[in-house]
Amino acid sequence: MSDEHIHQSFETRAIHAGNTADPLTGAVVPPIYQVSTYKQDGVGGLRGGYEYSRSANPTRTALEENLAALEGGRRGLAFASGLAAEDCLLRTVLYPGAHVVIPNDAYGGTFRLFAKVVQRWGADFSVADTSDIESVRAAINERTKLIWVETPSNPLLGITDIAAVADVARTAGAKLVVDNTFASPYLQQPLSLGADVVVHSLTKYMGGHSDVVGGALVTADETLGEELAYHQNAMGAVAGPFDSWIVLRGIKTLAVRMDRHSENATKVAEMLTQHPKVTQVLYPGLPEHPGHEIAAKQMKAFGGMISFRVVGGEEAAVEVCNRAKLFTLGESLGGVESLIEHPGRMTHASVAGSALEVPADLVRLSVGIENVDDLLADLRQALG
Repeated sequence: MSDEHIHQSFETRAIHAGNTADPLTGAVVPPIYQVSTYKQDGVGGLRGGYEYSRSANPTRTALEENLAALEGGRRGLAFASGLAAEDCLLRTVLYPGAHVVIPNDAYGGTFRLFAKVVQRWGADFSVADTSDIESVRAAINERTKLIWVETPSNPLLGITDIAAVADVARTAGAKLVVDNTFASPYLQQPLSLGADVVVHSLTKYMGGHSDVVGGALVTADETLGEELAYHQNAMGAVAGPFDSWIVLRGIKTLAVRMDRHSENATKVAEMLTQHPKVTQVLYPGLPEHPGHEIAAKQMKAFGGMISFRVVGGEEAAVEVCNRAKLFTLGESLGGVESLIEHPGRMTHASVAGSALEVPADLVRLSVGIENVDDLLADLRQALG
């Protein structure tokens, strides 16, 4: 993050960091530099350091500067997807024989990357309950290079004490990676709590409108940032200029959207706790949630994601998803519109039979920013 933005509030940084007026026209929105290559002033005479858009592109640079400012990091990097960002991180830091501790509740695509790709490369992993510090310690060995955390986690909304796990990671000589997708940097800033790297699916709350796919890494350390940038260029899964521009536009309203997501989700969670067809509500904003106190300490609010379990098992959960009307049945999350899904058959099908398998009676909600009374009415009719 540049010194220019270090003392500004989050809302101001979201709008202004990386978003300098166009020097040619004064346009207040950064242009979309839809270009592959750049004219050089003599061999090696680069204008602004730009030579080829895989290596760097001005629109992507604007986004990357914005991301670093929002997370309070030294370097931000934008990728074609969240999994592309994760892949770059893993291939930069790991090597055959290295070991990672991963959570027992994580996005199915992340687990698939570890189980089907990283392991074949010769690195391996152990599963831990990252909400339990002793479980994390027990999973570490002398080859551990990374501890991977999602908080809140996907889809069970588990909460991990980032500062406590950061202490464990430092003692073990490992780096702590926090997937901050569910919270967004508006609600939670893991680098300030001791994490080394933050991962985002920009597709979700950062873009916020279900119209772009992207990913990001933000580092606390400049040296690691440079290593990741080298691999980003060498591997090539970069965010395109138009996608970068779309995410930048979404980020400008991140703060106001997250406030509304959190407000609506709190009311939805409270209603679900009283519904006779619901057996359990998983939302860190509820006082009875086991991670509530930690979430309240490290988050500004509790976000827009809720999972709940229903009477009647898997088929009943599927029927709730099918009966919803205002909640759109679909994968992904974090858009302005509300979504509903069955994790066991949709986003988390890849973890079936593993230590990360999710309950069959689980329904996941991404609570949008619609009128909350309309959302409550839709859920009541879907539950029957």
